[in-house]
Parts: sequence; structure tokens; C-alpha cells
Amino acid sequence: MADFFLLLKGLLIGLSIAAPVGPIGLLCIKRSLKDGMAAGLATGLGAATADGFYGAVAGFGLASISGFLMAEQTLLRLAGGFVLIWLGISSFRKRAVAEKAIKDGRGLLTAYATTVFLTLTNPSTIISFIAVFASVGLTETAGSYAKAASFVAAVFTGSALWWVVLSGAVSLVRTRVTPKTIRWIDGASGLVLLGFGVSAWASLLA
Repeated sequence: MADFFLLLKGLLIGLSIAAPVGPIGLLCIKRSLKDGMAAGLATGLGAATADGFYGAVAGFGLASISGFLMAEQTLLRLAGGFVLIWLGISSFRKRAVAEKAIKDGRGLLTAYATTVFLTLTNPSTIISFIAVFASVGLTETAGSYAKAASFVAAVFTGSALWWVVLSGAVSLVRTRVTPKTIRWIDGASGLVLLGFGVSAWASLLA
């Protein structure tokens, strides 16, 4: 029974971290609308992979990594802000080149890899995980690699479930989206992503 509650805790943590709409959610929605569920899901699984990494930090008690992440907030904000600004600017580019790339394996891999990096360098994700783990506690995984591994898998699964649902739901309405709407989405999402990136850099001055 204890193992069941540990897995349930991991699933709920993965869902609670993934569900709030932020830059990753915006990217998933945009890519699902423009390029289909595969592109949106690749984006979401990138976020789930990063969430699983943070689950491993907590589950295996990797205090040194946690300390490093907290100590390098400035570098992480700079890197994350740069990627967000780059993605925002990319939204204003011609669609023809990006459309061809996203349909092959390299395009999906790029969507996945950029989201892994973006989620890992997102300070709000780090802070959210630390807050959640501090509140729920993880004494069940202490001294047991099997339980820690199960917890990490549950965190990844919970996060991935959210992205499957989101990308699937958005892709269902994709056929109803007109080219004019796509252009509007490109411009609006570009501005929002730029805003997230500038905000990340501006927070360094606070």
C-alpha cells in the first residue's frame, strides 16, 4: 500500500507541475495546432523528461545537484531567457522552412531537445519542484533505489499524461484552424514567448 501511495504521489506531482500554462504549454499548443499531435507531443515529452530529472534529484536525494541548480540561478535565467527569445523571434519567420523540418525526425528531435533544455533552465520549474517536494516529503524513497526509481517514473508518467491530453485535444481542432488564424497564432505566441524571455532576464535586475 505504501508503494501505491508513493506512485500516486509521483503521478500527482508530475501533473501538478506540468498543468499550469506557461511557455512550455504555449509551445505545445502552438506546435500541435501548426504541425500536428506528433510535434506537440514531442514538445511535451521534452518537458516530461526534464520533470523526471527533477524527480530524480528529489527521489535519489541528490542534494549536490539541487544545490548547484539553486546556486546557478543567474546562469539558468540567462540561458532560459535566451531560448525563449529565440523561439519568440522564430515565430515571426516564414512558415515554409519550419513546416518541412518539423515533419521529419530531425524536426521532432529538435522540438524535444529544445523543450528539455528550456524546462531544465526554467527557474519557476525548479522553484515549483522544491516547494512541492518540501511540502509532501519523500522519506519513502530514502535508502531504496527501487522506490526512488519508481517515484521518478511516476513523476515522468504524470507529466507525460498531461502533455498527451493537451496535444491530443488541440490537434482535434487543428483542421478547423485557418491559415489566417495560424498567422495570428504565430504573431501572438511570438510576442508572449519574447515576453517570457525578457521577463526572465529582467528578473536578474530585481
